[in-house]
Amino acid sequence: MEAPTPIAIYVDADACPVKDEIYRVAGRHGLHVYVVANSFLNVPREPWIERVIVPGNFDAADDWIADRVGRGAIVVTGDIPLADRCIKASAEVIGPTGKPFTEASIGMALATRDMMEDLRAMGVAGGGPKPFSPKDRSAFLQALDLAIQRLKRAGLTRHS
Repeated sequence: MEAPTPIAIYVDADACPVKDEIYRVAGRHGLHVYVVANSFLNVPREPWIERVIVPGNFDAADDWIADRVGRGAIVVTGDIPLADRCIKASAEVIGPTGKPFTEASIGMALATRDMMEDLRAMGVAGGGPKPFSPKDRSAFLQALDLAIQRLKRAGLTRHS
């Protein structure tokens, strides 16, 4: 019989506003966390939290994450192309605002991203995402907990 796949959390960490929440939830559930960034970030000194510094081009952290995830992985990212790659690899993907990216929603997210990029290039649209709020933090915690529970029900395990 094949051993159950351990659940792990991969954080696209350079601009992630919910790292502390991820550490708290992962610690409670006994999950391994990979904090992936292009530059040094402080992370708690815990054996289950692994800092991964990926030198190189702008997409190096995305490539590192996408090359390693699969069933049992939860990816936290606001990067829509990375979310698409991770969904195709069978990972669960959650945005920092708690919005889950799924096979059903990723196509529209990619199309909207491309349209907004074109509008910004034409000078029609400006600005960026709305400011991160306490409501976003709460929605993220709920989405992360739901993803963990869903994976546990599917027979995946915590990190040992």
